[in-house]
Amino acid sequence: MLERIPPREWRDLGIAWFAITLAFSLVFLGGVTSGISIPGFAFIFAISAVTVGVGFILHELAHKFTAMHYGYWAEFRKDNLMLLVAVAMAALVGFVFAAPGATVIYGSNLSKRENGWISASGAITNLLLAIPFVALALIGGGLLSVIGAMGWKVNAMLAAFNMLPVGPLDGRKVLTWSPGAFLLLIGVAFGVLVLSYVVPLPLS
Repeated sequence: MLERIPPREWRDLGIAWFAITLAFSLVFLGGVTSGISIPGFAFIFAISAVTVGVGFILHELAHKFTAMHYGYWAEFRKDNLMLLVAVAMAALVGFVFAAPGATVIYGSNLSKRENGWISASGAITNLLLAIPFVALALIGGGLLSVIGAMGWKVNAMLAAFNMLPVGPLDGRKVLTWSPGAFLLLIGVAFGVLVLSYVVPLPLS
């Protein structure tokens, strides 16, 4: 399966992974004015690299391999401008605009159903990934709860953001295919995201 990911795609995924990890780290730390120490930043960056990396990479690969399941070639392509926007917004306003690029599908005859499933696969993957992170957050305690809480939030954010029915985001394509599937996915995504902020965690 991994042999279907060419070197250029690995490079684009790696650059986007780094930029999105940096953006989420800045948000978790409160932006560039938070006065965090270098060791503190390195600690948060390392945790973000794992939680964001898992969520982001598997989100994009879900699009890729779902498209390939339908017989289309697909590759992730980074967007340098959007990567800069993501880092700048995280640093200045504490919000991640997570659109580092897109999985490009090479084929002009996709049906609404195929395009819908390909688009929905990313959010579905993030919601499934949130499950073990939720468990870790609730029962891990200490550092494990921190990792779990961050993974929970990151995957919920990625699912909720991508399900917004605007522009090139996945939500618009899912809505075009199936309003019912769209309402279910966006409702679950935002529900999981809200819970990540209100559920008390055993951090000690």
